[in-house]
Amino acid sequence: MSEDQFASDARAWCGIAARVLGWKPADFWQATPAELVMSLGDPAGSAATSAPSRELIQSLMERDANE
Repeated sequence: MSEDQFASDARAWCGIAARVLGWKPADFWQATPAELVMSLGDPAGSAATSAPSRELIQSLMERDANE
């Protein structure tokens, strides 16, 4: 997953969380991917999910720390 794809997906998921769950942006960014999946996912647990890799998260954190 590229940084551009992550950013696009994050915006989409943030919007979904706001509309469906009533989350503010801070709520979304403080949640873990697992918490988001549990909140939006299939209660039976059969929904397929894909999370960003640790490497991508680390590179984004490093990039943002330098801005």
